[in-house]
Amino acid sequence: MRPSILVVDDQATIRHFLAQTLEDEDFEVRTAATGERGLEICNEFLPDIVLLDLRLPDLKGTAVLEEIKKIAQEITVIMITAHGEVESAVEAMKLGAFDYIPKPLNIEQLLMSIRKAMDSHRLTMELSHWRRKHQKQYDADVIVGESEKMRRVLSMIEQVARSNTTSVLVEGESGTGKELVAHVIHNLSPRRAGAFMDLNCASLPDELLESEMFGHERGAFTDAKSMKKGLLELADGGTLFLDEIGEMPLTIQAKLLRVLERMIFKRVGGTKDIRVDVRIISATNRDLEAAVKQGGFREDLYYRVKVVPVVIPPLRERGEDVLILARHFMHEFNVSFGKSFTGFTEEAEQLLMAHSWPGNVRELRNTLERAILLESGETLRSQNLGLRPCEAPNAAPLATPLEAALCGEFPESGIDAEGLLADLEKNLILSASALTHWNQTKTALLLGMNRDKLRYRMKLYDLRKEIAGAEYDPVSR
Repeated sequence: MRPSILVVDDQATIRHFLAQTLEDEDFEVRTAATGERGLEICNEFLPDIVLLDLRLPDLKGTAVLEEIKKIAQEITVIMITAHGEVESAVEAMKLGAFDYIPKPLNIEQLLMSIRKAMDSHRLTMELSHWRRKHQKQYDADVIVGESEKMRRVLSMIEQVARSNTTSVLVEGESGTGKELVAHVIHNLSPRRAGAFMDLNCASLPDELLESEMFGHERGAFTDAKSMKKGLLELADGGTLFLDEIGEMPLTIQAKLLRVLERMIFKRVGGTKDIRVDVRIISATNRDLEAAVKQGGFREDLYYRVKVVPVVIPPLRERGEDVLILARHFMHEFNVSFGKSFTGFTEEAEQLLMAHSWPGNVRELRNTLERAILLESGETLRSQNLGLRPCEAPNAAPLATPLEAALCGEFPESGIDAEGLLADLEKNLILSASALTHWNQTKTALLLGMNRDKLRYRMKLYDLRKEIAGAEYDPVSR
């Protein structure tokens, strides 16, 4: 589709000249002689770019600009100005105009501005698409579950999101979905148009963590070549998510406390107070109350971050949610991998319900991803899931000697440990190879071995891609 331009100018000669020139440049062009007609066309036509004269017979150009932005914020407007109208052009820029071009028109200058405007428009549309996709990705209905405990969590999330509280603590075991909850709170809140920034407090050394959160001034430390804004500043008007806040050093806890009390902080090496309006959502899988008693977490900060606690239950306490989530992930990975699974056998469902899920929803998702990627057919069986059957009291009989041994069941004659370990190694290589589409470098990284060792193992076990359904010889590659 050709990019579209609307020319709004009361001079017929300029309209005709621009229409001819821009059509030669492969634009779709419409023209209007008045502001009112220009706005009518904008509503019907939704052009990518508007070339708008500041002086029109019926309306001021700046008034037309404001109305265009109400119709569609992403429409890019370039003002056309007469001599002596620079002050009005600057006002138009403040109202959202992309650029202004003086009369008499320099066509090269105009085309250059239009090309820049097209690049800007394309970026704006991509950003708008990403935001819509991002918002849909973190709507409330992405939290799957119908158990009473999850209903209470969802109700709490909705209340918190719409409140004015600036401090929320999300608690739960690893893998329960604390980051997802933080995203949903942000997306349901009046702050959703602002930025969502996240920081893992356990992933950085103390100095880097402080710099990432608060920013730094030029020369604050050896590598500070220029001023850098921190995530608190970048999240102004939005949300900052602090994951694993229980790992935050005490020195930084003191600075965070000041932010929560006054919404003021200084960059590292700075002297100027910076004021922000940001909601801070913290998350932890630690017992912060115990950490306070042990001196690892400030008591005053603890009560500040826990103004509103949201506690996510572990998957083992969510009953039938396990099967609801499993079916949800089955559908998701059917689409991703082009598979057509329709459900689970009764034994597989029993195994899913009996498993303790120490890794919670993350573990369940990974289990289904692996099973659907590697298996084929319409129904997933218990042996396809890769879970330890001994955890299910009513599960099917143990499928392999290895599974039996892992559950502590050894035959009187003993087992062939070397053979079982070789089978395990072969299956690990096959599983990793399938995930990396048989890219040996990536497979070796997944398995923590160098590429030469991987090639040796593949040759030793005579592993080829044909095992996964297509002719492939990894050794001769």
